Amino acid sequence: MSATKRIESALISVFHKDGLEPLVQELHHLGVHLYSTGGTRAFIEKLGIPVTPVEALTTFPSILGGRVKTLHPKVFGGILGRRGLESDVAQLEEHAIPPIDLVIVDLYPFEATVAAGGSEEEIIEKIDIGGISLIRAAAKNFNDVVIVPAQRHYAEILQILREQKGRTTLAQRKAFATHAFGESAHYDRAIHAWFSGEKNEGPDTAGQPVHPLRYGENPHQPAQFIGDLDGLFERLNGKELSYNNLLDLDAAVELVDDLGTLEGVPFCILKHNNACGAAVRPTLKEAWDAALSGDPVSAFGGVLITTAMIDAATAKAIDPLFFEIICAPDYAPAALEVLRKKKNRIILKRKAAAKPERKFRTALNGTLAQAPDHVVDRATGMKAVTNKAPSAAELHDLEFANILVKHTKSNAIVLAKSLQLLGSGTGQTSRVDALEQAISKAKKFNFDLKGAAMASDAFFPFPDCVTIAANTGIGSIVQPGGSIRDQDSIDACNGLGIAMCITGNRHFKH
Repeated sequence: MSATKRIESALISVFHKDGLEPLVQELHHLGVHLYSTGGTRAFIEKLGIPVTPVEALTTFPSILGGRVKTLHPKVFGGILGRRGLESDVAQLEEHAIPPIDLVIVDLYPFEATVAAGGSEEEIIEKIDIGGISLIRAAAKNFNDVVIVPAQRHYAEILQILREQKGRTTLAQRKAFATHAFGESAHYDRAIHAWFSGEKNEGPDTAGQPVHPLRYGENPHQPAQFIGDLDGLFERLNGKELSYNNLLDLDAAVELVDDLGTLEGVPFCILKHNNACGAAVRPTLKEAWDAALSGDPVSAFGGVLITTAMIDAATAKAIDPLFFEIICAPDYAPAALEVLRKKKNRIILKRKAAAKPERKFRTALNGTLAQAPDHVVDRATGMKAVTNKAPSAAELHDLEFANILVKHTKSNAIVLAKSLQLLGSGTGQTSRVDALEQAISKAKKFNFDLKGAAMASDAFFPFPDCVTIAANTGIGSIVQPGGSIRDQDSIDACNGLGIAMCITGNRHFKH
């Protein structure tokens, strides 16, 4: 391997020791001279591996209760010394400072101490000084030094050491340095948030992978995705994801996860962040057929998603449709064989991963932050407010429709029956327009709206939507309520023989 450097010496000073043993063993096997401090040195000594105390290098003891251990020219000179600069090399030799080629650090758990409700004294003592200084120094000198800045990178450096026999490339050292400055930025951000007394609401992208995208929403807009896409999806086929693909996938994942709480198998088809087809059925193939029939025209070029493994029969049914992306937790081998026939078709295998606890978007000259809308209105929590109560089947449809309307751009109306999306009105400036659009969609594909369920993302300020719904045969309605004119809509339902439920939860989506 060309342009590599061999690691001859390493300084190890870590808080978390889990996963450290095999790394130390490999360094010992490679003949690397180890330096360490305090508890980490004791850990290495218990393994029976030779280690030089930092105090022996500096000829200065650890002082102030361990607050000062590594902050010494003989440590930082060995890290920051430029191996290719003659004057640096001469000074290192003059002062008997040995070069340090690898620095492994894991910082004091400041955030965990805060989260655990630690006292001010405990929190202050968990502000790492020496560790963060080691990280920054080693990262700055990445031309010569490898920095491992956190426990989660132990396995990565171990693999490199084993495969490359203790050598690293410049690209690898720079990649670790990138991780290091991200770790440093995140750590300082957390400390600042605690000192300021303000909960840090901004998106924390420090240290996150950056994925350049072909372009943004339009070809003239440069774009990138900052985050761990590989931790969420495995791409089994097709081209790189685009900006618009990622927005559609975000909407698709949120919707299918909510529908996945219902009994049965959900299948959804999305276009421009809105569902154009959705159904829940006992089997995947039935769910696909019902979802597609909801709007086979809009399904063209859409994003397909389900919570079930794609089987061969469903893959064969899907294959004739042109679509951008299919996303599922797994695929039968025969299904993959069918779906991979088109090389640009993006096939994603979804991994289990935590979702962000905050939602962000830029606005004006700042950033808006809010908690995600995790509320799923259950049938058991829907309050019937009309003389006629919905039947059990209608309640199931109202629950299904209300999940869909929650994930539809406002103003939104959704019509559903037998756990199938019949039509939706999306992003309209009036609720009447949204309802009329939903009715028009359903009629376009010959759905019978008699007995259908209707969901609204917000309250009805007037009873006009109830009247329109009754004229098309809709039998039940769910809405959040909250209007000073709620009773007008309730009275209209009673007069027209429609059941209405109120949830108390509005689901605007902009």
